[in-house]
Amino acid sequence: MQFADRLQNVETSAIRELFKLLGKPGIISFAGGFPDPALFDAEGIAQASAAVLANHPGPVLQYGATEGYGPLREGISTFMAGKGSTVAPDGLIVTTGSQQALDLIGKCLISPGDKVIVEAPTFLATIQCFRLYGAHIIGAPVDADGVDVDKLEALIEEHQPKLVYLIPTFSNPSGATLSLARRKRILEIAVRTQTLVVEDDPYGELYFDAAPPPSLLALSDSVPGSREWLAHAGSFSKILSPGLRVGWMVAPPELLAKAVMCKQFSDAHTSNLTQAICAQYLTMNRLGPTLAVVRQTYAERARVMAQCLTRELGEAIAFNAPQGGMFFWARLTGANGQSADAAAFAKRAIEKLVAFVPGAPFYAHDPDIATLRLSFATADVAKIDEGISRLKLALV
Repeated sequence: MQFADRLQNVETSAIRELFKLLGKPGIISFAGGFPDPALFDAEGIAQASAAVLANHPGPVLQYGATEGYGPLREGISTFMAGKGSTVAPDGLIVTTGSQQALDLIGKCLISPGDKVIVEAPTFLATIQCFRLYGAHIIGAPVDADGVDVDKLEALIEEHQPKLVYLIPTFSNPSGATLSLARRKRILEIAVRTQTLVVEDDPYGELYFDAAPPPSLLALSDSVPGSREWLAHAGSFSKILSPGLRVGWMVAPPELLAKAVMCKQFSDAHTSNLTQAICAQYLTMNRLGPTLAVVRQTYAERARVMAQCLTRELGEAIAFNAPQGGMFFWARLTGANGQSADAAAFAKRAIEKLVAFVPGAPFYAHDPDIATLRLSFATADVAKIDEGISRLKLALV
């Protein structure tokens, strides 16, 4: 069978392949990027589901508009306003998870050979998605305050990319949060160089203590012209339920129109039923209390993970403790002659019944093989303690 040429540049997800190894009894996994199902507001979602099926069965079970279910677009507009972003309901489209928003951007904008700048490291699925459309992907380095804007600006000047993709808040995998000064400067650079910046923001509500800086979308009102060079992807997957598969995309009108056209070819529209459930849930005022519990739980787990990593692995590992999100990004130092190969470490860890993701797949090129990602979201504090103790046994 002859497959499309574009499939030659992509391969299956290294993370998804890792999950095939996680079926062993007793394994503790820090590998997934999943929210904890124990924290889902199943009762609230059930009430919302019952309400929409009782009150609007015809419309929510029928085909719908590609742009999205009207009440949900209004609900997302209100939700975004609460985060400081001015977005009219007709200024966004509902997508099947934020992943579809990224796919639509790639489908609408990327031609084979086009240059795209991403963070190094960045979300693996985005690398795969953009490569599928033939992008030449360039990595911009990241530190504890997010992408290095000086180097990003130099890369934009050198390569004149079709777009720049960023996860400014509690990034996956680095956990880094872009500082306010850097956010404003990125918007200014976007306007000056006329470069589209794509902001992916699935984790912004998962802060532990103080809220993070405003999103690029929220800040765009204060940087003249920047809204014309900004696209924003949001999602309910990490804050409500990934199973609902509801996200959204905000973009300049011309790009939004092309995205709607391409979505028509893909899935016609996101499920009306799940959109209606989300819309109803937002009106029930349960999201705030649910998020408060999630934030408190994740903050405690992150605190424990930081303590355990320091206690068990000591000088063998370096990390910056995140202030939100779901991930630790760490680097093996090779101290005292110990291994600094995260892939080899991951294989030994599986033998000790604990799993994490080596960092190399998160780089578009020139990977740092000493890096690794640990998620604290789905393991309680007892499992975190035990899991990190097992990691110590695997470190040789």
